[in-house]
Amino acid sequence: MAADIGILAQRTADRLAERQVGVVVAAVAGGHVEIRGAGRTGGDADGTPDAHTLFEIGSVTKTFTALALARTAAAGTVRLDDPLAALLPEGAAVPSRGGRQITLRHLATHTSGLPRLPKGMLLRALLRPGTPDPYAGCTADVLLSGLARTRLGATPGERFRYSNLGAGLLGLGLARRAGTGYEQLVREQVCAPLAMRDTAVTVDAARAVRAAGGHDGRRRPTPPWNLAALAGAGALRSTATDLVAYVRAQLDGGPPELAEAIRLSREVEHRRSPFARVHLGWMAHRLHARQGAHLQNWHNGGTGGFSSFVGFDPETGTGVVVLGNTRHSVDGPAFELLRALQAARS
Repeated sequence: MAADIGILAQRTADRLAERQVGVVVAAVAGGHVEIRGAGRTGGDADGTPDAHTLFEIGSVTKTFTALALARTAAAGTVRLDDPLAALLPEGAAVPSRGGRQITLRHLATHTSGLPRLPKGMLLRALLRPGTPDPYAGCTADVLLSGLARTRLGATPGERFRYSNLGAGLLGLGLARRAGTGYEQLVREQVCAPLAMRDTAVTVDAARAVRAAGGHDGRRRPTPPWNLAALAGAGALRSTATDLVAYVRAQLDGGPPELAEAIRLSREVEHRRSPFARVHLGWMAHRLHARQGAHLQNWHNGGTGGFSSFVGFDPETGTGVVVLGNTRHSVDGPAFELLRALQAARS
């Protein structure tokens, strides 16, 4: 079984390396884990990326923000239905609609009605090749000033509307309630219990030598993104080793201090269709019967120079991590690998 998993992981890595500058693929099936790299890191110490190479993980960060929410909710520090306004500075204006306030649950399930991006930030800035950290100006003051001028596109709780702004505000509010920065919040609430030592916002000197360089769609080097006060939406860097630990916790329930939070994060759901739903941080869908009717929980991510995917199925004990250092999406091959692992374990 381990050999078969290794072949599947390497085949996926080789396929992705045709579009990525470098890629790392991890396959998890029961107690077996295989991690394979292909291509080049493109960083200061160029070489083949491996299990310890650091990548920007973009919106996969949102699952960490949501798990931090679930853990603080399980501890009674906050409640899922607390209003966002309660976690922001006094006097911060938060829009509402239909008599409903935005709650922490709404932010973590993308049902707040908030737009995808902060007020005044244009989507085309994100899509323009070589844009240097388009979120750099998203300070807390800028976010809150824009929030006061924002109109909701739907009544909170009614409709799924993916929002980087909402996830960023959730991270900002949780960190403020904890009296820390976002990076420390995630380290204490999520990473420390799982011994994830390389998942962080900042890249110190020790990690810099293992950091992959980002590349745009034409494989040209591109500067990193940092996201400022919107960190909860996509600022984390991580490695395949750390993310495998993260996936395994999702599959086996995690250590005692995280078990209730992991359970809560998947218990809460907003149904988007008969086959698709969103949990606290995670997207989920069930495949058609002809594909085995398997459950897939997942999130992808993308920055100016990186792409990522993390997915798992607790019913078959399978999971996938894919990290690439080019902005081209890795989703297609990642989903195919997850389906292959699920089929092998059925």
